[in-house]
Amino acid sequence: MRTLRHLCEAAAAAALFALFRLLPLGMASALGGALAGLIGPLLPVHRRGLDNIARALPELSEAETRRTIRRMWRHLGRVVAEYPHLHRFSVDGSGGRVELVGRAHLEEARRAAGGGIMFTGHVGNWELSGLAPVRSGIPMLAVYRAANNPFVDRLIERFRDAVAQHRVPKGADGAREMVRALGAGKCLGLLVDQKLNTGIPVPFFGRDAMTAPSLAALALKYDCPVWPLRVERLAGATFRVTVYPRLAMPQAGTRDERIHAIMAAVNRTLEDWIRERPEQWLWLHRRWPD
Repeated sequence: MRTLRHLCEAAAAAALFALFRLLPLGMASALGGALAGLIGPLLPVHRRGLDNIARALPELSEAETRRTIRRMWRHLGRVVAEYPHLHRFSVDGSGGRVELVGRAHLEEARRAAGGGIMFTGHVGNWELSGLAPVRSGIPMLAVYRAANNPFVDRLIERFRDAVAQHRVPKGADGAREMVRALGAGKCLGLLVDQKLNTGIPVPFFGRDAMTAPSLAALALKYDCPVWPLRVERLAGATFRVTVYPRLAMPQAGTRDERIHAIMAAVNRTLEDWIRERPEQWLWLHRRWPD
């Protein structure tokens, strides 16, 4: 029964992607946003998004909270519609649609002989997070969470080839690949804003959130630098990618204390980004314990 459901979902996704591919990028993005803006608020998960925003940003009025979640749906719809067009994006240049800030930090990452880690979250169109590093000649391994539907996952993976050729799904095999990549002097690209039940509690919007400690553990073990990388949607299907200065690594404390301090800095960075553009974060995750 599950396989049949997955096949039906994949067929619908394939038809939708085919439609978006036929349209010019800007038109496809706008249509995806409009469709998601209509359908998203009707889904059961909409309530979770509202609750997450209300708890994380209590300073917002009820009207502002509802406006934020509506804008999030439209933004998410644009992200989905942009998948078949990922190969059309380039950094700077004529028609590139992606502005790059922090080129010096990107060059520092390229020169890092012992490898490094770049992290981001589900902000902006996060699928573009590997574009600037890869096009800058940085050998990079992107780590992703596979979609629950394996057929949909294969569809999306084909689109990702345009922006991140070397990828590995999270899991035991992925962890081994990450270790090998750092040992070979490569850079890891990590999405670090999802809940991990076996993680460690780290503050995020004033509440403890179960957070994967792997970024910090690897950074300490391999003594490698860590750079925040942010993708922002500016207008329509145009973006800014910003590479920030490397994080300061704590020198004092036990290993566990240093891991917690690093992940607290990571969560603060993500929180700052989200507060600036709350409509561009994926508020639908079960990020906090109930």
